[in-house]
Amino acid sequence: MKLRLNKILRVWQLYVLLSLPILYIIIFKYVPMYGAQIAFRDFTVSKGMWASEWVGLKHFSRFIHSYEFGRIVKNTLILNLYNLLAGFPFPLLLALGLNYVRVRWFKKTVQMVTYAPHFISTVVMVGMLFELLDTRNGIVNNLLGVVGIQPINFMGNPDFFKSMFVWSGIWQSAGFSCIIYLAALSSVDPSLHEAAVIDGASQRRRMWHIDLPSILPVAIILLILNMGSMLDVGFEKVFLMQNPLNMRTSEVIDTYVYKVGLVSQAMNYSYSAAIGLFKSVVGFILIITVNQIARKTNQASLW
Repeated sequence: MKLRLNKILRVWQLYVLLSLPILYIIIFKYVPMYGAQIAFRDFTVSKGMWASEWVGLKHFSRFIHSYEFGRIVKNTLILNLYNLLAGFPFPLLLALGLNYVRVRWFKKTVQMVTYAPHFISTVVMVGMLFELLDTRNGIVNNLLGVVGIQPINFMGNPDFFKSMFVWSGIWQSAGFSCIIYLAALSSVDPSLHEAAVIDGASQRRRMWHIDLPSILPVAIILLILNMGSMLDVGFEKVFLMQNPLNMRTSEVIDTYVYKVGLVSQAMNYSYSAAIGLFKSVVGFILIITVNQIARKTNQASLW
């Protein structure tokens, strides 16, 4: 015990640095779990947490058997799967392409152009969408009018909502997300490429047989983490793009929780907390499941 304490004291600065993120996790991640019991009570502000009646799984059952359950879960899953399938390859392909660019000024320009949208706030991004797709003055509808197509109300058509949400998100995040893959590509042993060039391998072959396998573990880790947020689309962008005309496809779990928990007159905190906890449990199960599948296929895994 004394020997271990001496080792800690010799590098106490490192433990001080480590204590800050640990305190952050405890204070902002674990302590709030105390409030998760609201989901199992008929919580009222006047009675407080402990005096409110314990009702068990009542609110979970109410949500699962509600009329809205199928629609909002379906919308959430479709939006996330669409975003995953369409958006996951783009940072990977962008990183592979930039890795082979030898003209320095062109590479820097492409990086700047693709990274810049990441720093645009969600509110500004949605405002840009409204301006670009406006039926009277929007650039998109003006271009359609040139070729004889009548103006289209993109923001009011529920069939367009998912595509607008996903592709605007890809444009905003693909450049910044590829940084992780570029970092992984920088660790590839140059001797592998040298040997491949000597053997007569083309850039495409080197990309397929050297670069792609090298960054595949990173891609799998990111995929596992993305699966954990499969029911977590995000509130801000969906809510800002939402309107009564596209509600059929734009209502997701996050916006539904906001409406039933804060906007409605009932202010049903327990019901909204149960929905949020349901979403977290499903995400946790998905992470464990996908991680186990990755381990069994001898791929990279989180643990």
